Amino acid sequence: MINTILVPQGAENQAVCRGLSRVKGLQPQVIAIPLGMKSLYQFLEKNCQHLNLLNQRVLLMGLCGSLNEHYKVGDIVLYRDCMYQRNLQKCDRTLITEIYNQLGDKVALVQGLTSDRVISLAAEKQNLHIQSGADVVDMEGFTFLEFFQPLGISTAILRVVSYDTLYEIPDLTTAISADGSLQPLPLALTFIRKPLAATRLIRSSLQALKILETVAYCLASSSTRI
Repeated sequence: MINTILVPQGAENQAVCRGLSRVKGLQPQVIAIPLGMKSLYQFLEKNCQHLNLLNQRVLLMGLCGSLNEHYKVGDIVLYRDCMYQRNLQKCDRTLITEIYNQLGDKVALVQGLTSDRVISLAAEKQNLHIQSGADVVDMEGFTFLEFFQPLGISTAILRVVSYDTLYEIPDLTTAISADGSLQPLPLALTFIRKPLAATRLIRSSLQALKILETVAYCLASSSTRI
């Protein structure tokens, strides 16, 4: 069903690869991508032809943050569409229907919002939901759809919520380098400044990554047990 999975480099990519490693037989190719809108666009522009993604069905996987109090840590969300500022890109309806039917009531259909920075404050997350109507936020979804859809490539976005609307998280924006990678030292300094928020984020991210691993396994196998 899925030819290629794109997933942010680091822990998210590792979780997806662990899930797929449990599947016997043919597996989709997994491509680790940089974090952030600009870095992702540059990566795709440079590598799309080399990666042979034309005429394929491509899924973006990873973690996201909740903007809607209805969605909690560990919830699996499948995007109907994704917005950036006032622009909207839709996912391929046929592909999301197939994914939804495979995962069933374990996944929720949502509207995504892409941000060019980390949304860390609880009040800002809640305000974004009110202003945009979006349910979850990420840093790559809109760029992913905007790049591939003019090429006629079927696309979908499947993510797991790693932080909710109630609590502040550390602002990781300064820890993301220009090439879209997380820098260990700035990340550590950010966590030191907000130890309670950092502890909460680490705990919730580990929970979400475990579910992401299971989702990858279920998508690539006949199992729907999550």
